[in-house]
Amino acid sequence: MFPFKYDTHGLIPAIIQDVDSGEVLMMAYMNQTSVERTLKEKHTVFYSRSRNQYWVKGEISGHTQEVIQVLTDCDRDTLLIKVRQKGGACHLGYRSCFVHELNADGNISRITQDKVFDPTQVYNP
Repeated sequence: MFPFKYDTHGLIPAIIQDVDSGEVLMMAYMNQTSVERTLKEKHTVFYSRSRNQYWVKGEISGHTQEVIQVLTDCDRDTLLIKVRQKGGACHLGYRSCFVHELNADGNISRITQDKVFDPTQVYNP
């Protein structure tokens, strides 16, 4: 049913993209169960490598991702999930996790977005 190429830990990277703007919001990992849950529940469910547990995007913050479309690449080793994002996708408070622009030396030269929420108010009230 799921002919994906998972890595040696049973995980596959999932790129999350805003369905309307095309903006890449984040990247996280999924295993077969989180893929199944995402397809069934129509909200993103990821697998945390550091905590060894599932997490539903927005479960704590309320910043949810409604799944519109799930695609796989030609090698079937990466997923692209198009979503309608409510609030910010980044745990640092930004809409996208990809906000740190690098200079030629590889150092962060600037932040490309303003925060859409205060993470200290959401995760450490």
